[in-house]
Amino acid sequence: MKPTVYIETTIPSYYCDRRTEIARQTARTREWWDHERGNYECFVSAVVVDELEDGDYPTRDQCLSLVSDLPLLDVTADVETIANIYADHKLMPKPPVRDALHVAIASVYRMDYLLTWNCAHIANANKAVHLERLNAKLHLGLPRLITPEQLRPLEEYS
Repeated sequence: MKPTVYIETTIPSYYCDRRTEIARQTARTREWWDHERGNYECFVSAVVVDELEDGDYPTRDQCLSLVSDLPLLDVTADVETIANIYADHKLMPKPPVRDALHVAIASVYRMDYLLTWNCAHIANANKAVHLERLNAKLHLGLPRLITPEQLRPLEEYS
């Protein structure tokens, strides 16, 4: 069985981005998407699709096309409750914004990884410690909150 990955909005956004200041992250995102993604069972949610649709940017259609064939995880009442709990514990901004929903979705659906370039609100080691404790109280695991830079193939040594 392949490990599961919840793909947060920044991943398709960075894949399609043309800004030179994030060229390294864009290149790594494309490398992961094009060559390594097949090693994982990948998912998105309506939250990702909504975020991509809400924008007015030149690569919008390309971003949406990237995720169009991926399975959608539902935003359930449990997901919304968990996102609210994150905000109540000051781990995410209030009202539960999309970042809290992404983490809640990946947690409720027991994803192995949440892949993101959002290192302020999601892939933040200091925040992860608190989210892990809170999720344990909620009888949930916490997926590894990581960037494509951290999700690399296993190196084999002879």
